[in-house]
Amino acid sequence: MAALHTCMLCEAVCGVAVELDGASVRSVRGDPDDPFSRGHLCPKAAAIPDVQGDPDRIREPQRREGDRWQPVSWEAALDEAGERIAAIQGKHGRSALGVYIGNPTVHSYAAMLATPFFSRALGTRARFSATSVDQLPHMLASLEMFGHQVLLPVPDVDRTSFFLVLGANPLASNGSLMTAGGISRRLDELRARGGKLVVVDPRRTETAAAADQYLAIRPGSDALLLFALLHVVFEEGLANLRRLERFSDGLPELRAAARAFSPERVAGHTGIAPQEIRSLARSFASAPAAVAYGRVGTCTQEFGGLSAWLIVALNAVTGNLDREGGFMFATPAADLVALAQRTGDRGHFGRWRSRVRSLPEFGGELPAATLAEEIDTPGDCRIRALVTFAGNPVLSTPNGARLDRALRGLEYMVSVDLYRNETTRHANLILPTSFGFERDHYDLVFYTLAVRNAARYVKPLVPRPAGVRGDFEVLLDLAMSVRRHGGGRRSRKLGATLWAARMLGERRLLDLLLRFGPHRLSLRKLEQHPHGLDLGPLRPQLPARLSTPGKRLRLAPAIFLRDLDRLEARLAQPATNGIVLIGRRALRSNNSWMHNSLRLVKGPAGCVLLMHPDDAASRGLRQGERVRVSSRVGSIEVPVGLTDDVARGVVSLPHGWGHAREGASLSVAAAHAGASLNDLTDELSVDALSGNAAFNGIPVTVAKA
Repeated sequence: MAALHTCMLCEAVCGVAVELDGASVRSVRGDPDDPFSRGHLCPKAAAIPDVQGDPDRIREPQRREGDRWQPVSWEAALDEAGERIAAIQGKHGRSALGVYIGNPTVHSYAAMLATPFFSRALGTRARFSATSVDQLPHMLASLEMFGHQVLLPVPDVDRTSFFLVLGANPLASNGSLMTAGGISRRLDELRARGGKLVVVDPRRTETAAAADQYLAIRPGSDALLLFALLHVVFEEGLANLRRLERFSDGLPELRAAARAFSPERVAGHTGIAPQEIRSLARSFASAPAAVAYGRVGTCTQEFGGLSAWLIVALNAVTGNLDREGGFMFATPAADLVALAQRTGDRGHFGRWRSRVRSLPEFGGELPAATLAEEIDTPGDCRIRALVTFAGNPVLSTPNGARLDRALRGLEYMVSVDLYRNETTRHANLILPTSFGFERDHYDLVFYTLAVRNAARYVKPLVPRPAGVRGDFEVLLDLAMSVRRHGGGRRSRKLGATLWAARMLGERRLLDLLLRFGPHRLSLRKLEQHPHGLDLGPLRPQLPARLSTPGKRLRLAPAIFLRDLDRLEARLAQPATNGIVLIGRRALRSNNSWMHNSLRLVKGPAGCVLLMHPDDAASRGLRQGERVRVSSRVGSIEVPVGLTDDVARGVVSLPHGWGHAREGASLSVAAAHAGASLNDLTDELSVDALSGNAAFNGIPVTVAKA
């Protein structure tokens, strides 16, 4: 029997055609009739059945008793969790409970709808998520420039004529903060219509290899390059805001800030020659339609906040923001931006700070780089209990080894997860949820970031295991159990809201969002179009979508201008000559959570340190031999691969590996363990402005093992 669903393993939102034999999945193929992805499918989609049928998967709640795990009923598990968490909050305060929300949450509309209720009910300020090890700088730029943290522009890649990609590898990621199913086809179409693709990255990535021009940049210097591009645009009279001019503020301040960063001045730090910078600026500004797009490489570095701001600014001053072929905004059928505007929750920054290092909150969350120290540093308000949802921060946050040690000292821990992984092995309880084709699916987040407006809803294809529950019910039932035992935020209104949400369920809430959304859809209508609906190309939306006072576009927010002294100080220092570490992403891998699928990890080793042959020769290293990589926080051993795809002075290691920790139950991953990048990254290395983790540009030494 053939059925339709959606791949939920990356940002591409690809429709899939699933061949079923009863409740068993025989094959997974791309859906050629999906108007958005048009049959595209990456290797990860075929692994969805591997997770569903994985012998290591947890299929009923488990309680840790010493070194042993025992099954327990849902009723007993929720009651115990509520009682223990409430007791710790009652004794030490609400923020003695920490909450970590992992990356897979954004792939579950049920979890996304439940999380706000869950967080509000628990009443803790010790909240963390994958946001601050990823895209937080982009969200901060949106908050400051547009007045809304999730009003995020995306490249109109289908209509642009000049695509400038900084620190991103969409041919491996399938698009990130850019939902673009079939991105390889879209890039081919860009070149077929005479457009140009330019990639700026310390590594010649898969996308860079396919580009018309590749520029190797020194890790962490993107803000300097972007300022130099703006310098040329202003100096040569190429700035033209077009229609943005009538509702924009801050252009003189932006011009004045860029004046200090000429191409000649920044060339030594960026590694890009002045004439190449000037040529790039002229080509970008003169293109019929151009868009600059930056991702993880521009975010997870020392100046992530400045880089995210300057990417938007470059698009704006060349007239390419909110313009066909430029940096535009989606109009999703379920509009989270409009919902947040109605509830008054457009985002905030710096309302409180972390206890130990005084790093700022963003959107009610503290930087994940502070999680370990908030647990292991003695004092009032330290974290004594933790709830993790679909996360593995031991492998995904900086200095994972420190967090690993800190988790052992918690008084209590609950994890909502499919597996006993490197993080959840420390939990007292693990509560399992459904996955993949066992649940219905709508991409609540990724349609907000789509390069073309679309909508697709699919029903479950196979029954979930008897002992697992859905994300929405687990999160709300856990929150209500904590409140029932006297923990969390005490409010009758909140209690009534939780009860009402639980009674409505996630499907009804989604239907309401669709009905009141800009396209006036419903689940019933989407069910009548199982291949999905094409809702048309992106269209200009400013100033109407702005949430700033007077609906003004702020080109030079004060918090970014204040951070320029730090950038100047960096520029005044000599360019470093040592080896620095950057991460990378692979098409067959999705962070740490798909390494227990044999089809995705078999073949050549995935966890290999890439190094330039000249750097290897000076250290007496040969292809394939094991090397020891060391940083301030630790060291690991991995095989080295020699390639001129990485710049001299740069080494690259993929993230998400390191599956050799005792107590985890991931048999396939353990046999292909690799080593964790985050046993080298430094929790003290953050973007001082935003608090986002600075994974890229970590100083390391490399020697024979």
